[in-house]
Amino acid sequence: MPTTDLSAPAAPTPPADVDRYAELHRSFVWQVPAQFNIAEVCCARWARDTPGAVAIRAVDEAGQHSTLRYRDLQRQADQLAQALRGLGVQRGDRVAIVMPQRFETAIAHMAVYQLGAVAMPLAMLFGPEALAYRLQDSEAVLAIVDESAIANLRQARADCPLLRTLIAVGDAAGQGDIDWAAALGAESGHFEPVATAADDAAVLIYTSGTTGPPKGALIPHRALIGNLSGFVCSQNGFPQDDAVFWSPADWAWTGGLMDALLPTLYFGREIVAGAGRFSPETAFELLQGCQVTHTFLFPTALKAMMKAVPQPRERYRLRLRAVMSAGEAVGDAVFDWCRDALGVVVNEMFGQTEVNYIVGNCGRSLDAQGRPAAGWPARAGSMGRAYPGHRIAVIDDDGRECPRGTPGDVALHRLDVHGQPDPVFFLGYWRKPEATRAKFTGDPANSWCRTGDMALMDDDGYLWYQGRSDDMFKAAGYRIGPSEIENCLVRHPAVVNAAVVPKPDPARGALVKAYVVLAPGVAGDDALVAVLQQHVRDRLAPYEYPKEIEFIDALPMTTTGKVQRRLLRLQEEDRARAAALAAMPLTSNESVQP
Repeated sequence: MPTTDLSAPAAPTPPADVDRYAELHRSFVWQVPAQFNIAEVCCARWARDTPGAVAIRAVDEAGQHSTLRYRDLQRQADQLAQALRGLGVQRGDRVAIVMPQRFETAIAHMAVYQLGAVAMPLAMLFGPEALAYRLQDSEAVLAIVDESAIANLRQARADCPLLRTLIAVGDAAGQGDIDWAAALGAESGHFEPVATAADDAAVLIYTSGTTGPPKGALIPHRALIGNLSGFVCSQNGFPQDDAVFWSPADWAWTGGLMDALLPTLYFGREIVAGAGRFSPETAFELLQGCQVTHTFLFPTALKAMMKAVPQPRERYRLRLRAVMSAGEAVGDAVFDWCRDALGVVVNEMFGQTEVNYIVGNCGRSLDAQGRPAAGWPARAGSMGRAYPGHRIAVIDDDGRECPRGTPGDVALHRLDVHGQPDPVFFLGYWRKPEATRAKFTGDPANSWCRTGDMALMDDDGYLWYQGRSDDMFKAAGYRIGPSEIENCLVRHPAVVNAAVVPKPDPARGALVKAYVVLAPGVAGDDALVAVLQQHVRDRLAPYEYPKEIEFIDALPMTTTGKVQRRLLRLQEEDRARAAALAAMPLTSNESVQP
């Protein structure tokens, strides 16, 4: 990866319409050392080189700031690593980290990587059953948890006999086997980290699949390198001397860990840890108060910010230079607002836990001296092009590349355009070899990894998202992708968010149904239904307008900010079955009970 020359003067912003895409792919070569450890590149080297630099700035719910410098991040990681070793944690053991954005979360990750153990981040919102499943399946031996999840974890522990130790953090003190402060206070001095290969496992993240129980994706240390080209590009030439990064994405998920925390620390810059629930107003206040220059915001967050504060620069002094968005299709409504109201063209990004940060847009990249240079122009509504180092195609059911303009499954090849291994790949699903094999098409050494996301590729290599393969459906013989209809609905000022699913219909097989969240103060009635239907009919194909609209207070969302269309789809199927049963005539042997 290119490095930044901190002594070089800032380069002027390159023209937005300059396209260096082909040049970037030709010149980019992966550099993956045989030995590589995330803690060394994200913490230890900065503790040596820039010890006083701020690593993390925490902002509590009262708006108070506190900082953790790289030297202190390393010192406490050393202390925790010594404590974990004393508690019996060995190389390869899984250690659960169940905390929100806070200093201790980053310290725990660095300590676990130094040990050669495997960090297993878990969302603080998980209930006891969700925690128990993941702890059992991974055979985690130790968990580090704060007050946000200690009660649920204590309840789950009864079903996890291999979980030997709970380390209690913050206000959870006294509710575990040992308190964080006591564990670190008993240790001092330098910890000699374990030498790890680039291919060694570093992180185990459980994916929220649409079918079946969650699967643990085992991520190697080298995968961080595989994320960096996309991170640099999507953040318009990260890092810059005064770069400050923030994202509300939970550090327990790929989006928060691999798209925010670890790459920011890799470049030795400052990341903000925010407390409390997301709200548009607090997001703008944090962007202003912490002088954030680079961010990752989910489309759902951007939609809420767009509706709540249509003209943010009239109220806030913002220093934003880059906005990356992922998790759902951004759509042209959000794209236009970011460009016009925030003054930043949003860079859409696509990836998943197994192969992250592989496609997206890039307002600027870095030149050979590590200074900002032109990237490639974003196109409203497109999820972008393959980032340098990644070979992307749209393939059919048989693994053949689809003709340009034909929808198919977005897939990543194991080898880059130069024939070299792409380091971004996961190692496999934890103890699920069959599921791992099913993820790939072709010879193991020369194969495509299917993402399960549908898109079409145009003649210039831009991908246009069609939806998850399991979100696509047919209505009256037409293949429907929900994202285009949802984006159209959000463009109406009355709509905050929308989700489109099939409603079973005996004549058409299915009809298009939209669940709509309205803006505050807007009344949902039959007149508005007709207005929204006409709004879509005027802008999209006649068969795409929603035949039915249901107003809802909030859409079901995953903790990573994705709309759970599957739940709405199942709800429609349940309603259809109930209606069919109610319509069945009674036989002579049946009676209706009072």
